[in-house]
Amino acid sequence: MRRYLLDANVFIQAKNLHYGFDFCPAFRDWLEIANGKGVVFSIEKVKEELLQIDDELAHWADNHDESFFLPPDEQVLTAFPEVSRWVKSQSYDPPAIYAFLQDTDYYLIAHALAHSFTVVTHEVPSDSKKRIKIPNVCIGLNIKTMNTYEMLRREHARFVLQKEDVFP
Repeated sequence: MRRYLLDANVFIQAKNLHYGFDFCPAFRDWLEIANGKGVVFSIEKVKEELLQIDDELAHWADNHDESFFLPPDEQVLTAFPEVSRWVKSQSYDPPAIYAFLQDTDYYLIAHALAHSFTVVTHEVPSDSKKRIKIPNVCIGLNIKTMNTYEMLRREHARFVLQKEDVFP
């Protein structure tokens, strides 16, 4: 069974674009069901990011505990040095390295490495030396990545309307 770890941009873009709270609650329903089956998670640092803006997404995140937004455990703590070593061994600018090691992405990748998660993000690899992107680090550490749509297709998610739902 594949297990997924969601980046903050998955939640934010879903809210702002294709899966808005006002017209597609099924997306978050699916996340909750998949979480209950042990398939979809995020981390507490992502939750902290989502709580920074008082909106529907923050309220949704606030209603989910550590069974959805996982805290770091001993395995994650032991993965940090491996992630840090890889990042420092590349030719990133020192300010980019410093920023990355303070960022939620560092925690997300360490958690994925420690527990063999696939990272779900809308970031794409970049050759920039000024900003470290999740997919670049994941590629370097042999962690699988994909975007939301790939995850939903792989997991055969279906957001199907009932006839009475079309025009309530």
